[in-house]
Amino acid sequence: MTRRNISRTAAAAVALAAAVGSAAPGAAAAQGESAFQGGRANPLEGVWRTEGYGLLIAVSGTRLTTYDVTAHSCVPGWITGTQAAAPGPDGTIRYSVDNLALTLTPKGRDRAVEHEEGGVGSKSLNRVDALPPLCAKPAANDPLAVFDRFWENFEENYPFFAAKGIDWHAVRDEKRRTITPTTTVDQLQDVFVDMLRPLGDAHTGLARVVDGQPKDVYSGQRPGTTVQTDELTARARQASAAQLTGQEQLFAGGRLGVGRLPDGIGYLRVSSFNDYTDGDFQSQVDELDRALDALPAGPARPAGLVVDVRLNGGGSDALALHIAARLTDRPYVAYRKVARNDPADATKFTRPEPITVRPSAGGHFTGPVAVLTSSISTSAAETFTQAMMGRSPHVLRVGENTQGVFSDILIKTLSPDFLVVLPNEKYLTRDGGTFDGPGIPPNVRTPVFTPDELAGLRDSALSTARRMLTADARGTRDSQGAPDSQSSPDSQGHEDRQR
Repeated sequence: MTRRNISRTAAAAVALAAAVGSAAPGAAAAQGESAFQGGRANPLEGVWRTEGYGLLIAVSGTRLTTYDVTAHSCVPGWITGTQAAAPGPDGTIRYSVDNLALTLTPKGRDRAVEHEEGGVGSKSLNRVDALPPLCAKPAANDPLAVFDRFWENFEENYPFFAAKGIDWHAVRDEKRRTITPTTTVDQLQDVFVDMLRPLGDAHTGLARVVDGQPKDVYSGQRPGTTVQTDELTARARQASAAQLTGQEQLFAGGRLGVGRLPDGIGYLRVSSFNDYTDGDFQSQVDELDRALDALPAGPARPAGLVVDVRLNGGGSDALALHIAARLTDRPYVAYRKVARNDPADATKFTRPEPITVRPSAGGHFTGPVAVLTSSISTSAAETFTQAMMGRSPHVLRVGENTQGVFSDILIKTLSPDFLVVLPNEKYLTRDGGTFDGPGIPPNVRTPVFTPDELAGLRDSALSTARRMLTADARGTRDSQGAPDSQSSPDSQGHEDRQR
């Protein structure tokens, strides 16, 4: 899931945020029997708690409503849905949420599974008797209550304090002393940003509701990250295009590009894993397939393929896996997902859920592949890169470390003024490690988007990938390009060097 634009992702939260201080959350769920049930009892009717994620899901009639809960607070969540069709044969019910959808599937009376369209994996749900008493009254929105809600959402969900050397309790003790009943919204915003900045985490952020619309006021980033500007993007595109043998074919409003490099090497630029169309998720898949179908097939199929995600700020993991499914003829595990699952213990996670790349029904390219990465490659661009590490034959990685954030994001409503974004998951390698923080290193490190490169319209990463794929296609590739089996950064340090 993308997090580059909190405002767009969280637009549905504003109405709920405005209701935090004015109505009891329990009033948000519609009452009455679902028109789709035909008089039968709905097995999903009631209240469900997710394993991890700090969420309650209330199903009442045709309505689904979420609540963000911590040990001391309960406020309406940003997701609400309306039942879109009659239950499937297994009891699955689909709920519409703006242009996306989610499904709930019963697994007996007291368990269920939730899946969000465009994402990968699922959430396990357990039935609870009712909404907690905290949800039965409006949440307090004085400065201290909002501060505590902010701190507690991170305390109970964020998995990386130890890895980043952050004492979150000490941060609370220092900052809480500065909050008074007269603390203004601007001052509270400054405090939150001061607490987020040291995390250096691109999946953290803060949005403020202004004139009824959420506006990004802070987005985290790993220190040293290249800042993507319009000028950098234009110059980088020019440098890459200079190596193509013809004009790049554009798809998805320019977010996808297909071209041809010398020596019969194909080029696929993926600058985003979202917003391919203005329609539903299936329309995004269809547009992606249009781009993939433009890669030559049959006798004209490329000798190798470069997939460029250096300017990719993330999006849908499912779209990322859709590309991987076109580049293999055998299923394999891309990664395993876990979510933090104990508010009091940051070392406890949900059971690992394997996410599998399954070959698509159409044609596949199984030849040599190189993936170009940079510090701008974020979120779904990284889960795509990690998924490609499990592919056979081995995929060459060229460029720089990726950004180092993999989790889907949680959007938590703090008050009528603020929404906060944070991660709570890990995407595990085969040995149980992660690339969170430093990112996925390249096999071959090259300059990427440096001032000298851009000034000279040079693209060393693309040139290197071309050279190595051409050698690979000719059967002369260096034996150092052996598969790396998705090992974690500690066991992969031998690759992170200039060759």
